[in-house]
Amino acid sequence: MCQLLGMNAKLPTDVMFSFTGLAQRADEHKDGFGIAFFEGRGLRHFVDHHSARVSPLAKLVQDYPIKSDNVIAHIRKATQGQVALENTHPFVRELWGRYWVFAHNGNLKDFAPRLHGAFRPVGQTDSERAFCWLMQELAKAHCDVPSVTELSHTLRELMPQLNRYGTFNMLLSNGQALWAHGSTHLHYLLRRHPFGRVHLQDEDLSVDFSEHTTAEDRVAVIATEPLTRGEPWVAMAPGELKVFVGGELFA
Repeated sequence: MCQLLGMNAKLPTDVMFSFTGLAQRADEHKDGFGIAFFEGRGLRHFVDHHSARVSPLAKLVQDYPIKSDNVIAHIRKATQGQVALENTHPFVRELWGRYWVFAHNGNLKDFAPRLHGAFRPVGQTDSERAFCWLMQELAKAHCDVPSVTELSHTLRELMPQLNRYGTFNMLLSNGQALWAHGSTHLHYLLRRHPFGRVHLQDEDLSVDFSEHTTAEDRVAVIATEPLTRGEPWVAMAPGELKVFVGGELFA
């Protein structure tokens, strides 16, 4: 299946160390990659249906010093839908005057919801159908942009309806928070001061975060499988929804 990477931070942060670790897993997950960076209400969105190991776009992204407080990245191993740009995660939609970004790891069998005109998939994936359905149901539940607490409550009511169709691990953000739901494999890590040297799991590469951070920095990293060695990654329980704001778990 696919691999997910999310980051939520108190201050705009460079995610390229974690993205480099994710890209090392693209030999198996070679059917495309994508990454989206929130900058205020704006969004930088890069996708390519080629592997992150060979894509010139992936190289450009890794060399581009983008800092963001909410990031979602994905490397794809296709289950539904051909290998094509329109089927490459993360997907983006607008709701209540904000961009929403979504990426999915899993396989939803026979998921064919009724969708109205505002949210329709462009490609053929179960993932994009699930995203459109989520946006539709959020729009039906709230007439205007709700609080993070209200959104989290609604999403917790919606997740079981998707879980019954199969595996549904997902990342979702509107730039205000990052929501992570795991039905099988999803892990998170909270980095705080004092920061130290960190080593990637799949590459002989390390970085000393103390040289690039301050005592004010807080960073949450979410990934399908832990990306680093020797850090306290936490496995999410099946069916659990976690919410991250300002680099911390949101109560």
